[in-house]
Amino acid sequence: MKLLLAEDERSLSRALVKILEKNHCTVDPVYDGENALAYLESGGYDAAILDIMMPKMDGITVLKRYREQGGSTPVLMLTAKSEVDDKVLGLDSGANDYLTKPFDTRELLARLRAMTRTQPAAGSRLSFGNITLDRATFALSSPTGSFRLANKEFQMMEILLSSPRQLISTERLMERIWDYDADVEVNVVWVYISYLRKKLAALHADIQIRAARNAGYSLEELP
Repeated sequence: MKLLLAEDERSLSRALVKILEKNHCTVDPVYDGENALAYLESGGYDAAILDIMMPKMDGITVLKRYREQGGSTPVLMLTAKSEVDDKVLGLDSGANDYLTKPFDTRELLARLRAMTRTQPAAGSRLSFGNITLDRATFALSSPTGSFRLANKEFQMMEILLSSPRQLISTERLMERIWDYDADVEVNVVWVYISYLRKKLAALHADIQIRAARNAGYSLEELP
């Protein structure tokens, strides 16, 4: 399951990302309403978690604008507000569910499962050349075999496969996968690129991860 998490409390966001990733989700964290709307508009999410109180644009406004554009991604509102009127406003604005802080993470996971149960997966497979990535199982496969990717490998391959032939900067990979974790060195990107290259070679892939010096990486067909 691919999720958008819009929560401006960074410590809570980091904790939720870890919990969701342990439960086989991939998560794009954002910290304000403007980015939340931009990411939602880009599509490709199975569900979104929106905090109501966010800088730049509140969660209700984000949700209203997204629904007005015809956006159909299921949305769970997450907030410290517990008054009935606030819940009614959120639901009437297009939310699928509502969870009040503090909450038990088991309930959050259960509500996400229930909310997405009848929703088709948002592009459950990505393919380029003879390589396919299954977002549900984390399996990277070709006609000759398959590997189940570790979480960070999966996230990196998903980003590359979502934009084949396009240069993805190292900074973007760091932001999307490691969220600029202060304890992570930038060369970790190269390490995971190396892991993926070895797996592609073992799968006899007809595509490759090409490096552009001091710029980033792109997924290209083999010459």
